[in-house]
Amino acid sequence: MSNYQNGCLICGQELRYHQATRLTKCLYCQGEFETSVTCPNGHYICDACHGLDAMEVIETFCQTTHSTDPLEIALTLMKNPKLKMHGPEHHFLVPASLMAAYANETHAGIHSREWLYQARLRATKVPGGFCGSHGGCGGAIGVGIFVSVVTGSTPLSTTEWQMSNRATSRALQQLSDLPGPRCCKRSVYISILEGIEIAKDFFDVKLRNDTEPVCLFSEMNRQCLKSSCPFYQG
Repeated sequence: MSNYQNGCLICGQELRYHQATRLTKCLYCQGEFETSVTCPNGHYICDACHGLDAMEVIETFCQTTHSTDPLEIALTLMKNPKLKMHGPEHHFLVPASLMAAYANETHAGIHSREWLYQARLRATKVPGGFCGSHGGCGGAIGVGIFVSVVTGSTPLSTTEWQMSNRATSRALQQLSDLPGPRCCKRSVYISILEGIEIAKDFFDVKLRNDTEPVCLFSEMNRQCLKSSCPFYQG
């Protein structure tokens, strides 16, 4: 089970307290800090990142990670207790994870902060429960946001407009192959997996896909589909 409330926020291990401080790098912002508290698995979150809300956690980590594996990025973030089992923060998590990996793979880091800023603005326009009330999962829309931001699409664009809408359509198709009720973690996995294929098909960019999409959150989900979900780990 993840989303640890005690011990290390990343892995749940009991923290170690030392008399002497040591220089340690924060997992999220990559800053180095003197600390006397460590995780046996090497995880450390600085006080500033510890106090961020879910959207800030996502944006901060995606600005600093060097990973080119969007599933790895998303899973690291979903382990943070600021990201609840369900919630609209997942609408930003999908495009942010894809953008961070894409920027690192294409060496477009100079654009990543602006991309993430725009993605966050757009994702916050998609309210919670949109999947059931409007027939458009925010995670799948996040794939469209990813494509629209990196291509600079506007309502007057031609090919970019087409690509953005097709990206959302492809992600929605994959999501709708499974029944409800909603599961934000499942939607993130499916949307990012399709986003990886879209990056290859649309941009000829091969993002890493080395992280096994196994669900670590089923115990937290009262409506879990269990064995009917391809990511369930019984």
